[in-house]
Amino acid sequence: MFRAPLKRPLPDFESLESVLKGKKQPQRVHFVELGIDGKVMKHVVENYMKTKWIPFNTIDTYLGWDLPPGVTWKECQKECIDFYYRMGYDSFNVGPTWENLPKFKRRKAQDTAMPPKVMRSWVEEGGGIIKNWNDFERINWGAIKHNLQALDYTHKNLPDGMKITVAAIMFEMVLERFLGYEDLFILSHDEPKLVEAVFEEWGKKVYEYYKEAVQYPGVGAIWHVDDLGHKTGTMLSAEFLRKNVFPWFKRYAALAHEQGKMCWYHSCGNVLEVMDDLIEDIQFDAFHSFQDVIIPVGEFMERYGNRIGTLGGVDVDKIVRMSESEIREYVRKILDKCMPGRYALGSGNSIANYVPVRNYLIMLDEGLRWRA
Repeated sequence: MFRAPLKRPLPDFESLESVLKGKKQPQRVHFVELGIDGKVMKHVVENYMKTKWIPFNTIDTYLGWDLPPGVTWKECQKECIDFYYRMGYDSFNVGPTWENLPKFKRRKAQDTAMPPKVMRSWVEEGGGIIKNWNDFERINWGAIKHNLQALDYTHKNLPDGMKITVAAIMFEMVLERFLGYEDLFILSHDEPKLVEAVFEEWGKKVYEYYKEAVQYPGVGAIWHVDDLGHKTGTMLSAEFLRKNVFPWFKRYAALAHEQGKMCWYHSCGNVLEVMDDLIEDIQFDAFHSFQDVIIPVGEFMERYGNRIGTLGGVDVDKIVRMSESEIREYVRKILDKCMPGRYALGSGNSIANYVPVRNYLIMLDEGLRWRA
C-alpha cells in the first residue's frame, strides 16, 4: 500500500533548490518536513523498516537531554538521519545546543498524546525571566554559546545527495523565555528600550550560530523558525516587527546568500500582512507553515508562488482527522495546484506525536504516485 520507506532513495537537494528558486520544473515531488516526532519515526522504523529503534520521544533527546541509559546522542542522531534518508527527504534539519543559557520558567503536564506517565514541558506564557533592567544585566550574555556537535556529526554522516538545513529561533526565544508573552506585550509599550536590548543580545547569538553553520559545505539552507502570528494576524504590530525582528531576519538571509545557500522561513499563524516584507525586503527563498483556515497552500501559491518557494501545506488538522480516501484526494488536489511549481510536499507544520502514522505515510505515498 505504501511505497515509503524507499529501498533505493535518491536524495537530490540541488534539484530541490533549483525547483524552489524557480530555475527548473520539478521532475518529481520533493518532500520536506520541519520536524517528525520520535514516536512516529519509531513506529515506521520498527514496522516498515523492520529494525530496532532507539527509544526517545522528542526532538530534544538527540541533542543531549533525557537519553535512555547507555544510549549516546550520536546513536539517536544516526537513527534520525537514516529515517529522513529512507523516507525520501532531500534534507535533514539540525539546530544548535545552547550552553550556559539561564534557567527558564517551564510548566510540566502529562502529554495526552503519549502513554501514561510521559510528561511534556510547556512554555510559561505570563512572564519570562527578564522583568526589568536589573534582570537583563544579571544575565551573563557573553557566556551563552552555541554547540555545533550535532552539526559536525551530521555533516560527517549525511548520505550523498542530502543537505543539512540549520534552524534556530530568535523572536520566539525572546517571546517565550526571556520576556514571556504577556510581559513582552506590556514592556513593548512601557519599556521599549529594554525590549530592544533583549532582541539585540539574542539576535546576535543566533547570528553567530548561523555565521559558523553556513560555512559547512553540507549545509544547504538556513531554515529560520519563528512563529509571529495567530489565527487572524501577527502577535505584535508590523511596525514593531520591522523595528525589532525583521532587521535580524534580513541579516540571517544575507548570511546564507553570501555563502550561496538558501534561507527558508517557518512561521505559524497569519503573517499575510507582512508577507511582502518577508519576500521583498528580507528575501527569504521559501516559506513554510500553513493552516487552511488562514490560507490554503494552493491559494498561497496563486498569490505568491512566482515570488517565493512554498514548503509543505498539508493541514495537520486534516491529516489527523481524515480517512485514507479523504487524505489521498486532499493531497492530490494540493499537488494538482502546486505542481509543477516552486513547491515541496510536507505537512503544514510538523508531524507531531498525535498524527496517525498511517496518515503520514499516505501523504508521502500520494507524493510518490503523483504525475502531471
